[in-house]
Amino acid sequence: MNKITSLFNIKYPIIQGGMIWNSGYKLASAVSNAGGLGLIGAGSMYPEILREHIQKCKNATDKPFGVNVPMLYPNIEEIMKIIVDEGVKIVFTSAGNPKTWTSFLKENGITVVHVVSSSVFALKAQDAGVDAVVAEGFEAGGHNGREETTTLTLIPMVKDKISIPLIAAGGIATGRGMLAAMTLGADGVQVGSRFAASVESSSHDNFKQIVVALQEGGTQLTLKELAPVRLIKNKFYQDVQQLYEKCPSKEELVSLLGRARAKRGMFEGDLEEGELEIGQIAGLIKDILPAKAIIDTMIAEFEQAKREVVRFDF
Repeated sequence: MNKITSLFNIKYPIIQGGMIWNSGYKLASAVSNAGGLGLIGAGSMYPEILREHIQKCKNATDKPFGVNVPMLYPNIEEIMKIIVDEGVKIVFTSAGNPKTWTSFLKENGITVVHVVSSSVFALKAQDAGVDAVVAEGFEAGGHNGREETTTLTLIPMVKDKISIPLIAAGGIATGRGMLAAMTLGADGVQVGSRFAASVESSSHDNFKQIVVALQEGGTQLTLKELAPVRLIKNKFYQDVQQLYEKCPSKEELVSLLGRARAKRGMFEGDLEEGELEIGQIAGLIKDILPAKAIIDTMIAEFEQAKREVVRFDF
């Protein structure tokens, strides 16, 4: 049996990324109902909003779901207390030291997964006692690792170092991509960008439309001095590049970024001044579909690709 489907008690080894401003209870429950693992993205939620989404998700699905918690955000203690109080059974942590919260979560009967960008951090996560790791390549949208290691090279490197289950992320939106990642050693995949362009995603329709219109090369990793983030090349991105021409200080970059820039872009739909986070794979995303259709299509493509691989005999 597949390690990821066994770990989470789900039908398919497909995890929906807990993306800020995209991953509310509607998306998480739809993915879980379709056989994957839905994640609520706590990173863009005040604690009481998170509680509301967890409660609504429990009402919308009787299948397993989890919460993604970026540990660099404030209110982390309150968020963790809500997760325990509401009986959440699966937590994905990121952007921080896995030792900080893993023991607390495990003591409360929660399955813990940590997101990493290198084999060094994967080993640290394993040593901290997590149940699995997500190894996320440089292709991914949103905040990224500084190493800029691609998924194609990262997955086998991490697989070589750890013994716990491995989930691949970054540049995966199709069944073929899923098969490739699992051939490289992953036990399952985490999919972000494809679900950002779903009917149930909580992002603004303007954002979804620009994602499906995006072409190859339409994103870039930037703001590495703050926290590396992959952005669509809109006006805000161009403003950042113009500032870089002047060799800005970290303070000047922070000033330009300001507050709530991601909310302005992805949630409120300001395509000019907003921060628009999406992965390189957006160049392959051409339509906005229900989450169930996305999963069904991925599984059909996965099975078809497996059959086609048999032909490549030497």
